[in-house]
Amino acid sequence: MLNKEKVKLGIAPIAWTNDDLPDLGGENTFEQCVSEMALAGFTGSEVGNKYPKDVEVLKKALKLRGVEICNAWFSTFLISKPYEETEAEFRKHVAFLAAMGAKVVGVSEQSYSTQGMLDQPVFEGKHEMDDKEWDLLCNGLNRLGKVSKEEYGVHLTFHHHMGTVVQSATEVERMMAGTDPEYVSLLFDSGHFAYCNEDPVAMITKYVDRIKHVHLKDIRPDVVKQVREEKMSFLAGVRAGAFTIPGDGCVSFDPIFKVLEDASYEGYMVVEAEQDPAKANPLEYAMSARKFISEKTGL
Repeated sequence: MLNKEKVKLGIAPIAWTNDDLPDLGGENTFEQCVSEMALAGFTGSEVGNKYPKDVEVLKKALKLRGVEICNAWFSTFLISKPYEETEAEFRKHVAFLAAMGAKVVGVSEQSYSTQGMLDQPVFEGKHEMDDKEWDLLCNGLNRLGKVSKEEYGVHLTFHHHMGTVVQSATEVERMMAGTDPEYVSLLFDSGHFAYCNEDPVAMITKYVDRIKHVHLKDIRPDVVKQVREEKMSFLAGVRAGAFTIPGDGCVSFDPIFKVLEDASYEGYMVVEAEQDPAKANPLEYAMSARKFISEKTGL
C-alpha cells in the first residue's frame, strides 16, 4: 500500500473543461469543477484556463473545498525561440505556483508540436530533433530547473507528450540522460507512454527515483487504433475517446503502483483523462477513478 502521509491524490480540470478544445465542457464553470473534485474525494488540482488568476481569490475558493493546487502546465520553446523569452514567462508562471503552495511545475517542449493541430495526424509528421536542438533543450531545461528550484522552491518536472519532440521512450531517455537530476525530474504519464506503444511499467521502473509527479491516465486501445488507421489528429482522438480514467482502459496499474510503493514515492498522483464531458460525466468518472485508486493502493 502507498503511504497516505507521503502520497496525495489530485485530478485535472481537463475532464470538466478542455483548454485545447473549448467547446468540450464549455458550459462547466470553475466552481462546479472544483466542487465536484472535492466531492469525488480529491485534494489536489492542476490549473485550467477558467481558474481565477488572482492568487487570493483562487486560494479562498479552493480552501472552501479542501483542495490545493499541485501543478500547472507550462509550454517551453527552448529549441525555437531565444532562451530568455521562455525564462521570462516561466518566472511568472512559477511565481504563481509558488504563491499557491505547489511543489512542482509540469513543463512540455512545444516547439514544432503537432498536438494542437487539427489537421495533422498525430502518428505522422513529428519533428525529430538534431544534436544542436537536443543541446538547446537539455541545457535550457537545466537552466529553468535551477531557477525554479533555487529561487522559487518548485521542482521542474518534464511532461513527455504525444505529438511533441519528446514522446517516445528513446526520446525520454535522451532527455533524462542530458539533464541534471538536481534540477530536472520526470512527470510520468502512463497514458502517453501507452498511446505511443511504449511500456509504462518499464519506464516508471527505470526512472522512479527521478519522478516527482505522476499522471494516472488510461487509453482505449480500440480508439487509439482508429486514430492511427484513420490518420486522426491528437485532438480528434481526444474527441473520439482515446483517453479515459485508470481502470477503464488497457493500462495495467498494479505494477505501476507497486513500483511507486517500493520506491517510497512522495508527491502527487493526478488523474488526468481528457474526454468529452457530454459523453463521460466528469463527476461520475472522477468518483470511479477515486474508487479504483483506493481499492488498488489503500489511499
